[in-house]
Amino acid sequence: MCRCHNICATRDENMLQKTKSLEKYLGLKNDIKWDTTLFFLLYHALAVYWCYHYAFPVKWQTLALAYFVYACNGIGIGAGVHRYWSHRAFKATKPMQLMLFVMYASAGLTTVRRFVRNHRVHHKCSDSDGDPHDARRGLFFSHMGWLMVKKNEETLRQGKTIDMKDLDNDPLIMFHERHMLLVNGTLCFVLPTLANIWFFGESWRCAVAWQCFIRYLTTMHAAFSVNSLAHKYGHKPYNRNIRPVENLFVVFATLGEGFHNYHHAFPFDFKGTDRLLTFNIATLTIKLCEKIGWAYDLKEASPEMVASMSQRMGDRFQLKEGLSDYSY
Repeated sequence: MCRCHNICATRDENMLQKTKSLEKYLGLKNDIKWDTTLFFLLYHALAVYWCYHYAFPVKWQTLALAYFVYACNGIGIGAGVHRYWSHRAFKATKPMQLMLFVMYASAGLTTVRRFVRNHRVHHKCSDSDGDPHDARRGLFFSHMGWLMVKKNEETLRQGKTIDMKDLDNDPLIMFHERHMLLVNGTLCFVLPTLANIWFFGESWRCAVAWQCFIRYLTTMHAAFSVNSLAHKYGHKPYNRNIRPVENLFVVFATLGEGFHNYHHAFPFDFKGTDRLLTFNIATLTIKLCEKIGWAYDLKEASPEMVASMSQRMGDRFQLKEGLSDYSY
């Protein structure tokens, strides 16, 4: 009996060591949030099974609607929760705020307030112990692993220092904070799926595959790639001393949010870049809204400011090679 007990204890110890090694490899140093972790694992597994069986055949209208909602999600994240609510890079009228809110909520991520708090902490403590998705802890952690573990003490402490009064006094944002599951569930999953069924006569299984799995997960991972890929692979024409980079894959995946070295150098700029690439749907939306009076007081870095920082702190070789690639 004693020998069997020792063997079992040894096996348990070995399993624990292997688990700890995996957690270290993935950057999961903190306690794991098993509810979130299991949700990610099961949702992705279900997505593979469901899409393998039901994603095809598909009507072209279903594909078009999926991409349209995906583009709206990109605007809601890029122009809305990021440049407007997180950085206040411009001012918006109530109709524009409502439009951006609906577009963001239809992405099915977290509440506006939680996103903004995490993002403001990220900029205050970028790639340090206080950063919620510290890129130094590995690609997986900065991509989605940080959502699967509890925040460390420094991140919690820094989060308490962030001024959130602008959002706490906003009835729309606080309504979202109280009713996130209802709002996000309706706008992200229910309405887009029903639209496919009612307007295009798509089968409900195929509609679920394209809206609840393919479009939703593509949007989610595209948004996550800004924290992971855009902090690892790319060049640094504005500030070579920071981790964020310019990453073209992220630019196209997020429809314009991959110019991350510029963004961290000039976080207040409503454009998110000085390269007026047409594939920047958030910037185009803001400019269009400015023309109809919905957006105003747009903040941006002056050409002189950008040139000065690039010359002093940028990766001169990469800047020289990349100028023609990003300009009109």
